[in-house]
Amino acid sequence: MRERVLEEAWQLASREGWDRVRVGDLAVRAEVSRPSIYAEFGDRAGIGAALVERESGRFLLGVAQVLTMHRHDVAAALEAGVAHALAESTRNPFVRAVIGAAQGGTDALLPFLSSRAEPVFSQSWDLVNAWLAEVAPHVPAELRLEATDLTVRLTISHMLLPSLDVRTSPARVARAACAVLGHGGPGTAGRNPAPAEVHGVSGS
Repeated sequence: MRERVLEEAWQLASREGWDRVRVGDLAVRAEVSRPSIYAEFGDRAGIGAALVERESGRFLLGVAQVLTMHRHDVAAALEAGVAHALAESTRNPFVRAVIGAAQGGTDALLPFLSSRAEPVFSQSWDLVNAWLAEVAPHVPAELRLEATDLTVRLTISHMLLPSLDVRTSPARVARAACAVLGHGGPGTAGRNPAPAEVHGVSGS
């Protein structure tokens, strides 16, 4: 029952925006009773939170796969991960509908996409931070935290307010994060730096 309701909510929100999704409509489409929906989700906001959590899990799985593919080159991996995220924001009809409505100042799901306490931000943050700890353990933890925060916030910002040249956005976000990490940005040597190089010290 839960998955049927979420799938119908996804379909409606993708076509018409979350503001047009009603519990009564979901009950009819999913062929369940309204009391059953309220018992499962609590209220309409609970459905929205569950839907965003489901979609964020799918979204982040794709980002994680991209980061893993390029794990031996931090700059290339960050650029590819941001590019994937921005592409999904235009490809995925649900994300596209939410962002489009948010740009018009109407969609109540926006807080779930951008608030620190909610799934998309917090799970994205955790994913990037854990990945950086794995591929760049020699970088001080506080710098990895700063690079993580910068990457996630800039990526979400570019989703909501695309730049004039969206093709360069991933590289610019990656360069900013790499500058914090002490790593050459996209277009530099295609490998992760040695610990001494991160701190700007080269061997003799």
